[in-house]
Amino acid sequence: MRKKRLTAGLILIGLLAAPGLVESQSAKEDQTLIVSGQPGQAQVIQKNGKSYVDVEALARLTNGSLSFKGNQITLTLPASAAASAPAPGPEENSAFSPDFLKAGIETMAVIREWQSALMDAIKNGYPVSDSSLAAYQAQAVKNLKLTYVSRSTDGDRSGYRLLSNELANMQKLSNRILAAHRDMQNITPDALENDPLNQQILSCARSIVSIAASGQFQDEASCH
Repeated sequence: MRKKRLTAGLILIGLLAAPGLVESQSAKEDQTLIVSGQPGQAQVIQKNGKSYVDVEALARLTNGSLSFKGNQITLTLPASAAASAPAPGPEENSAFSPDFLKAGIETMAVIREWQSALMDAIKNGYPVSDSSLAAYQAQAVKNLKLTYVSRSTDGDRSGYRLLSNELANMQKLSNRILAAHRDMQNITPDALENDPLNQQILSCARSIVSIAASGQFQDEASCH
């Protein structure tokens, strides 16, 4: 019985080995079969120009199992590494998660309100003070923290950096205007219309809206 099984167990590698199964071979006169990711090897026999391997050795090498029924031998292979590998983790996904997208949109809404309030005050000659802008700043910081804790994909993490930069630039602009008022400097109604930092904030805001609409992270120079 043993002899019969071994005779039947010689099988063509070309029929059993899936693409990528054979990782390396030595010279023709002394070949061995190596399965990628598995220890050990199996001897390869050359006959009539074709390569054969003992099916029992192949089963051991692939952690498979053999079953015999009449003249039929069934080799059951485990799931391939690709099929059994875990799904790509969050760090491999550049799409925005729903929670992050919602928090990010709310963060940008507050930053835009903050900027609009600052521009309106300057344009209309209204007094600008820490107390008049503090609520916008506090809410923007709070919302940004929510975007931080809601990150779950690579796109979320990259998007958070853009939002963080936008908030930092808005804070810088606000602080500069507040300092000018405290120093009694003259600020003309159109002071922010051609201000480079203000224009950068506006450009970044428009880009973030477009990026959010796409649902996929895209880098934006104006947000750096």
